[in-house]
Amino acid sequence: MSQSNYSVTADDFDAVLFDLDGVLTATAKVHAVSWKKMFDEFLSRRAKENNESFIPFEIETDYKHYVDGKPRLEGVRSFLKLRGIELPDSSPDTTLEEDTVHGLGKRKDEIFHSILETDGVEVYETSVAWVCYLRSQEIKTAVVSSSRNCEAVLKAAKITDLFDARVDGKVAANLQIAGKPAPDTYLKAAQILGVEPKRCVVIEDAISGVQAGSAGEFGLVIGVNRNDDADALLNNGADIVVTDLGEML
Repeated sequence: MSQSNYSVTADDFDAVLFDLDGVLTATAKVHAVSWKKMFDEFLSRRAKENNESFIPFEIETDYKHYVDGKPRLEGVRSFLKLRGIELPDSSPDTTLEEDTVHGLGKRKDEIFHSILETDGVEVYETSVAWVCYLRSQEIKTAVVSSSRNCEAVLKAAKITDLFDARVDGKVAANLQIAGKPAPDTYLKAAQILGVEPKRCVVIEDAISGVQAGSAGEFGLVIGVNRNDDADALLNNGADIVVTDLGEML
């Protein structure tokens, strides 16, 4: 279905709700590099201690299949299980020096924030241009992300001020609301903006995200095809699919 069948105007919609990674920013690259650096340091040291061969963490296979899209601790557990490594979970207040699930998770997070501070984050300029256009038409905007690093990413990308609300992994945890594919985080964003779901547009690049938009019965769900899965996006709830949000301008 062509996007030309639709236009997002203030006559039809009051708000547009954006996913973060893959829609506004290309932070998946930073996450992947952070996971590799953390796991390679851990695996290399462990191999030396046990006189074993060091098998590095591979982004193309290990990250994509065992870590990507999962909450941080689940990603740690998933990859360790693949390698047959058992570590205690410990607790959230553990130090990042400890070889525990929480410790490794904290190390990954520290590396991620360090890269953000030194390198910044890549933004999709056409997406930002469309956000600016929407705001010029007095259409409200919000970010809805599963990431607990959402605020830091927005700051690194220097786009915090372009959004009227943010519902991310930290907010969802504090409010104890379900993440995607449940529609709860998107519904919460609409509520914060004071807008009916039918008057909101959801923008997503992930299957779980378009499922959330569809489940919440939002007025329009737009899939952004970053990973050559247009059919899957359409089949899971997207009303239309674009390859770039510049097409909406």
